[in-house]
Amino acid sequence: MTVVLVDARNVLRSRWPNVREAELVERTQEWAENEGVNALIVFDGPAPEGGIGTQGESADDWIARAAAELDEPDWLVTSDRGLRARAGDRAVRTIGGGAFLRDLGLAG
Repeated sequence: MTVVLVDARNVLRSRWPNVREAELVERTQEWAENEGVNALIVFDGPAPEGGIGTQGESADDWIARAAAELDEPDWLVTSDRGLRARAGDRAVRTIGGGAFLRDLGLAG
């Protein structure tokens, strides 16, 4: 199954006002179920239920490490150019934060 690595804070900030954390998690889970993918929604620090919180490392570091360790194909969701350079080289698909919010029906 394709794994979708979501840089949650980056996506949240892709719209003003920012999307609520719980709403992003809920909509992403619904989207993942419809797409037939496994979404890993990664937050810096603590995460709401259904998300992955990083403890002692940044979400960018967590995502880059996970991308390197995956055997499954992956998609990367972020508008962060630095993270795209670190983790996007083997991604089958890269989606910007704003485009992802549009996919979720959350664009401004």
